[in-house]
Amino acid sequence: MGAKIGYYILILPLSYLPLPVLYVFTDFFYLLLISVVPYRKKVILGNIERSFPDLSAKEHKQLLRKFYRHFTDLLAEGVKNLTISENELRKRFVVKNPEVMSELSNEKRNVLLVSGHFNNWEWLIKSQNFLFPHQAYGIGMPLSSQFWHKKVTSRRERFGMRVIHAKNYREKLSDNPEELKAVLVLSDQSPGNSLKSYWMEFLNQQTAVLFGAEMMANELDYTVVFFATRKVKRGHYEMNLEVLTKDPRSASWGEITEAHTEALEKEIKNNPAQWLWSHRRWKRELPEDLNKLKTEQNEKFNARYR
Repeated sequence: MGAKIGYYILILPLSYLPLPVLYVFTDFFYLLLISVVPYRKKVILGNIERSFPDLSAKEHKQLLRKFYRHFTDLLAEGVKNLTISENELRKRFVVKNPEVMSELSNEKRNVLLVSGHFNNWEWLIKSQNFLFPHQAYGIGMPLSSQFWHKKVTSRRERFGMRVIHAKNYREKLSDNPEELKAVLVLSDQSPGNSLKSYWMEFLNQQTAVLFGAEMMANELDYTVVFFATRKVKRGHYEMNLEVLTKDPRSASWGEITEAHTEALEKEIKNNPAQWLWSHRRWKRELPEDLNKLKTEQNEKFNARYR
C-alpha cells in the first residue's frame, strides 16, 4: 500500500514537472548525501579505492562527490522518465552513428546490444525501439515488489520496448523468426555464481563477469554491438555504437566477454563518476583454483557451441 501511495501521490505527479525543476529537488538531495546521509558511502569508496589505487585519498573522496552529483541527476531523470514525451527524449538521447544499426538491418542481422550501468541506461531502454529499425527487447529479472515491477515494466515498454524474463528469453525471441531484433543486455552486475562466471582483470582487480551475453550471442548467432552512452551535458546523452563481431560462433571462449568488458572499462576510466559505483560489484570470492576452473569452462563451452 505504501508503494502505491508514494507512486500516485508523490512520484508520478513530480514526473510532470520540467526536468530543470526536478534538478532543483535533487540538488538539495545531493547536499544531503555529501553532508548528512552518505548513501552507501562505504561500498562506493571501497569500490573506488580498489579500482583506482594510484589516486590519493583526497581524489577518492572527490570522485565520491562527483558520483553523488551524477547519481542525483539520474534520480531526477528517472522520475522524469515516467512521463517524458518521445519528442523530448529524442532531443535528450541521441545516437552518434545510427548507420551502424541501419546497415545491420539491411543485412538482416539480429543484434545483441551490450554495455553496463553507465550514464542513463533507463533512457536507452525507453527510446531504443524508436532509435533503431530493429524491434527492441530488454532482458531482466522481475523486481521483488510486484507493484513496482508492473509499473517499471509498463513505463519501459511505453515506446515499444518488449521486456522479457531472463529465464524464458529463448522462447520469446523465437516467437517471430522473421522479425529483426535488437536485444539489450547490461552485463556489469555481480553474477549469482562465481563458478559460472567469467573471471578477468577489470578495474585493477580479478572480477567475476556475467557470461550471459556471450552465451546468447552463440546460441542465437546475433551480431554483438557494444554501446557507449556519454554525457554531453546535464540531461543530454550521446550514444556511440561499435560492432564487436558479426560472427560470434567463430570467436574463442571468453573473447566476446573480454571485448565488451574492456570496452566498458575504457569508458569508466574516461569518466569514472558516471558508472554506478553503489552496487557491490566484487562480492564474489575468487575460486581457489582459477586455472582449473577456466580449463573446465573452456571445455564445456567448446563442447556446447563448437
